[in-house]
Amino acid sequence: MIKDITLGQYYNTNSTIHSLDPRVKLVSTFVYLICLFIYKNILGYVLATIFLVVVIYLSKVPVEFIFRGLKSIFILLLITVCFNLFLTPGRVAFKFYFLKITYEGIKIAIFMALRLIYLIIGSQVMTLTTTPSKLTNAIEYLLSPLKLIKVPVHEIAMMMSIALRFIPILLDETNKIINSQISRGADLENGNIIKKAKAMIPILIPLFIAAFKRANDLALAMDARCYNGGENRTRLHPLKYVKRDYLAYAIIILYFGISICLNRVSLIPLLNI
Repeated sequence: MIKDITLGQYYNTNSTIHSLDPRVKLVSTFVYLICLFIYKNILGYVLATIFLVVVIYLSKVPVEFIFRGLKSIFILLLITVCFNLFLTPGRVAFKFYFLKITYEGIKIAIFMALRLIYLIIGSQVMTLTTTPSKLTNAIEYLLSPLKLIKVPVHEIAMMMSIALRFIPILLDETNKIINSQISRGADLENGNIIKKAKAMIPILIPLFIAAFKRANDLALAMDARCYNGGENRTRLHPLKYVKRDYLAYAIIILYFGISICLNRVSLIPLLNI
């Protein structure tokens, strides 16, 4: 399960999506996620599917690598589907004793599952094609107007960057600890929930110690380099827009406009939420 978490990791390759300005990717991802929550019929999700397939193709990230990250949200996805299936009132489609499934519940469960899956995949594509340092610069640039009201934008962006950098590091550390415990005879798979929870204690304690040690080393390194926040700091590679970035902005604006139009299209009742 740990090795299936891909959020926060960077897939190094040369592609059209990798070469885009990180601000474009951040804004595009934000617009894409907004569109997912405004769709009210199946046409919107067809458009989202086409858009996502094209982006994944242009990113050159292996599909199996992207879908691997969905394994970590399987339980959440299952709970979401079950809640919508059994707790949504409406016309009864199937009934077994006190359990009943409605047509409205089936529609909402399908759309909610698609929404959650596309949300995770869309976020993964952004992090897989953008290095943490570039993502930090993009966040700081987009939040820069908040500096007028004394919001510590640079510090917020730095904290997000450090958190993203720590995700793959801590995942790797967790895998090493689990393998070490298994080699010592620890049983992490069998038993009930209570036994599995107790078996996690020998993993969590060294993991917390390693995390605090890495955080302390990072703080010492930043202090040794006289880091004092975002004041008067410059960048080695300043962000600059080129033609492909403006084209990407035009495409995402067109996508948003089409999404708004499709949201107003009325289909047969079975296709509308």
